[in-house]
Amino acid sequence: MSTTNTPEAPRPAPQPATLDDAATVGPTLARAFDDDPMMRWFFPDAATREAGLGRYFATLLTRQYGRHGVCERTAAAAAFWVPPGAQDKAVPDAETVEQLAEILGDRAPLFREATAAAAGHGPEEPHWYLAVLGADPAAQGQGHGAALLRSGLARADEAGLPVYLESSKPENLPFYEHFGFTVLGEVQLPGGGPTLWAMRRAPRRGDA
Repeated sequence: MSTTNTPEAPRPAPQPATLDDAATVGPTLARAFDDDPMMRWFFPDAATREAGLGRYFATLLTRQYGRHGVCERTAAAAAFWVPPGAQDKAVPDAETVEQLAEILGDRAPLFREATAAAAGHGPEEPHWYLAVLGADPAAQGQGHGAALLRSGLARADEAGLPVYLESSKPENLPFYEHFGFTVLGEVQLPGGGPTLWAMRRAPRRGDA
C-alpha cells in the first residue's frame, strides 16, 4: 500500500507595501477590522463601514505609514510598522487627522480624542511599534498575519529592540502572547470608547 503526500501550501511571503498598493491594502484591512471594537466605534453604521474603513486604511498608508514607516503585505494581509527614530509618527499627524476626519464625519471628535489618548501612553525606550496588522477573514488560518508579524519581529530582534502595540480586540491577545508579547496595562478610550490593551515584546537573540 502506498501513500501520496500532499504538498504543503507555500507560506505567505511578505513584500513591501507601497503607496500604489493603497487600492488593495485598504479593502483588505477593511475586511480584517470589520469586527474590531474600536473600528466599529469609529464606524458604527454597518451599511457604510466597509467603504469607510477602506478609505481610512488607504489614507493611513498613503499619508502616514507608507511615508514614515515600514509597510508590508501579503495577498491577504497588511502590516504597518513605525521604526525607532520615527516615534513621533506612531500616531497620525495633524494633516492626516484632518483627512481622516472627513472620512469619519461626526465621529471625528472621538477619533481625535482617541489619538491623543493613545499618544499619551507611548513608551519612552527605543522600540519598534506595530501600528496596524490585519488579515482578510477569508484567508484565516493560512498564516498571512503571522508571516507579517514574524517579519517585523525579526527586524526588531536583529536590532535588539522591543516591540510595542495596542490591541483593541481581546480575542487577539492570545495570538500576540504566542509570539512573546505580554500585556502591560489597559487604556480606556475617552468618550465611552473601547479598551486598548498595551503590549510589549522583549527582543530575542538567536534561537531564544
